[in-house]
Amino acid sequence: MRWQALWSAGRAIGYCSPARPTAGKNIVRGFAAAIRSKQELPPGSEFAGKSSLTPRIHAKLQFLQQKHADLTQRMSGDISQLDREEMARLSKDLSDTSNIVEPYMQLLEQYLELKELQQMINSKDPALRSMAQEERENTLSSIATSERKIISALLPRDSAEQAGAILEIRAGTGGDEASLFCGDLLRMYEKYSQLCGWKFSLMSIVNDGEQVKEAVAKVSGRGVFGALMFESGVHRVQRVPATETQGRIHTSTATVAVLPQATNIHVDIKESDLRIDVFRASGKGGQHVNTTDSAVRITHLPSGIVVENQQERSQIQNKERALQILRARLYEKERQRLANERRASRNKLIGSGDRSEKCRTYNYAQNRVTDHRINFSLYDIEGLMNGTALQLVIDQLRIQNDLDELASME
Repeated sequence: MRWQALWSAGRAIGYCSPARPTAGKNIVRGFAAAIRSKQELPPGSEFAGKSSLTPRIHAKLQFLQQKHADLTQRMSGDISQLDREEMARLSKDLSDTSNIVEPYMQLLEQYLELKELQQMINSKDPALRSMAQEERENTLSSIATSERKIISALLPRDSAEQAGAILEIRAGTGGDEASLFCGDLLRMYEKYSQLCGWKFSLMSIVNDGEQVKEAVAKVSGRGVFGALMFESGVHRVQRVPATETQGRIHTSTATVAVLPQATNIHVDIKESDLRIDVFRASGKGGQHVNTTDSAVRITHLPSGIVVENQQERSQIQNKERALQILRARLYEKERQRLANERRASRNKLIGSGDRSEKCRTYNYAQNRVTDHRINFSLYDIEGLMNGTALQLVIDQLRIQNDLDELASME
């Protein structure tokens, strides 16, 4: 019997108690624990060459592990002589290192478990090999999760990543098909936002039915910009347009720009730096075409940035929305300037999101979406456009970006 074989294997090394085992996973883990008691195994040796963490990163983690131990010892000793500022600093350092050391300790345990499982896979017992192989796959998945958690904890995060976002989408080359694709992208991001529990609201749109020339939306919620920041760039679609009678595949593009929402605290805009023009709202498909000067154009003279808004009937509301967009663009411009200074010394694996970059291709004939920045392909066009599969692409972009950022720290 399968359980008898596992039971005998456990008894052979002195692990199993007289009680009958109740779960196969418990036997495998117990067997691993018994092996651990018999000999010391080098952590991570089985995972060498597959880990996201380089030897230098491991060395840094070991340094932080020792620092955490020293801080813990100091905080558990006599602290009566410490002033309030010193106590606050030590408490913060202890908390910061705990966020890294705790998952690292868990990772070391997982490395060791992987090594032990590999020994069981080499066993002559087929039942034990099968159980250990299944548990090994689970452990590999846990290791990948732990490493991502550690990488995220090691990297300093831009505070803007927790903010909401201003999403700008514009039709590129391709005529009417480009406008249809622009509308498809707008709906994709709206559906994704709904799945994430974010508030998605249009700030302005120029459209003719489903054809969208350009649209600006505000997405509010925690961590919105951090999730959408890699969506900036040129999105290319390859498909047969609805108007194509000969079945030929056309290539069209749309540009996406994702800006962090900014408040007056982040960006100080002087009235003297603005030129504000008002004009009559117009344009095919405009929602509030009228005969009053309700549309607003704001020019920021120092930067040359121009923003127009004619979405609302009220001139005051259009001005406020235009100022929100201007503030976001100025904030993003400064954020990018600082980011470029930090990253000028290396070639990033993920692009800066500049609109001249072709970041992603949507190939409908092959049911394939390819993100060219990380050479990642997903065969689920429908899932992506419904917003359900977009998270998979975003996760891959985040992982690669974090690894790239981590490499620059070595």
